[in-house]
Amino acid sequence: MVMENHVRDRYSEGANRVVDALCCPVTYDTNLLKVLPKEIVDRDYGCGDPSRYVRPGDTVLDLGSGGGKICYMAAQLVGPGGRVIGVDMNDDMLALARRYQGEIAEKLGEDRVCFHKGRIQDLALSLDRVSDYLAANPVTDLASADQFSQWQIQQRQQTPMIADNSIDLVISNCVLNLVDDDMKRQLVEEIFRVVKPGGRVAISDIVSDVVVPDSLKVDPALWSGCISGAFEESEFIRLFQAVGFTGVSYDKWDEKPWQVVEKIEFRSVTLTAVKDKNPLPEIQTDRGHGVIYKGPLAVVEDDFGNRFPAGVRIAVSEESFNRLSLEPFQDQFIHLSPAILKDPKPFTEPPGSCRPATETRGGEATGTGGGCGPSGCC
Repeated sequence: MVMENHVRDRYSEGANRVVDALCCPVTYDTNLLKVLPKEIVDRDYGCGDPSRYVRPGDTVLDLGSGGGKICYMAAQLVGPGGRVIGVDMNDDMLALARRYQGEIAEKLGEDRVCFHKGRIQDLALSLDRVSDYLAANPVTDLASADQFSQWQIQQRQQTPMIADNSIDLVISNCVLNLVDDDMKRQLVEEIFRVVKPGGRVAISDIVSDVVVPDSLKVDPALWSGCISGAFEESEFIRLFQAVGFTGVSYDKWDEKPWQVVEKIEFRSVTLTAVKDKNPLPEIQTDRGHGVIYKGPLAVVEDDFGNRFPAGVRIAVSEESFNRLSLEPFQDQFIHLSPAILKDPKPFTEPPGSCRPATETRGGEATGTGGGCGPSGCC
């Protein structure tokens, strides 16, 4: 809580005046910035541009939305009918973002943006509602404290601030590192909870090349400056994989560190991931499908231990075939439908088993490139 208070105070300062030390140099789409007031543009603190992952019609959630810059950029990209939700815990940043909401809505022809006060590691509980509740029901004794606890449980379960499976794209710009280490797992679990099946994640943040030592973690200035709370570069990916995301990767990786502190390199990255639309069942179906990994690596392995040597026809279940036909995997594979769908049976092929060409010859093949495998597989 001490670090959270320091973060809140430092970003309140950043909402009221420009604080250069809070941001990395980032190039944004100038056409999207034209709609925004100069005050919002100048008082934005980030390390990347997750808005470039927004698609028309998306419902977008911006974690740690600050003064609203990325939200208002995203609002232009989602187009009519799209929606953008910003969540931030800082009153001064929220006031800055909300100050121009009507003006920007008029420019866009509709109000596509809303802002909530909340902690990004607890997206079920609205702090706006908490404030209203406490104003009407002050906690003065153990009975009222218990009543408040029960009310919070009810809010999370029955009327969460951000509902389960409701978001097409979660974005964030240099904020996840500000959350206490013991809450980071919960933070990523919350992201997974709110993303729709088939939904995406694009998180711009700071990572370190080694684990940040405790001597740096206790420094409030370094913590609020996006240094002490940075994810170690491999830990960042592993955590998103651990909660259930697939296709987790670094889409952006700054070659040059943003800062070097005690010989530790801190750099900006953008992590992308998807939430499987159809998670693989325990018992999968074999109907004769196959895939060919195009290369250029000699072999790749997916999140489930399946190995795909380049250029080789590999047997996959119908469920895996459908999964590999979706982003971000589809461009990496040639997808081979069987000429005649077999009667469904449990898929029992060991990982990496070849699918003979005779079983898919004459069937539909989608994708380009690739090739035939060793003589035993074609």
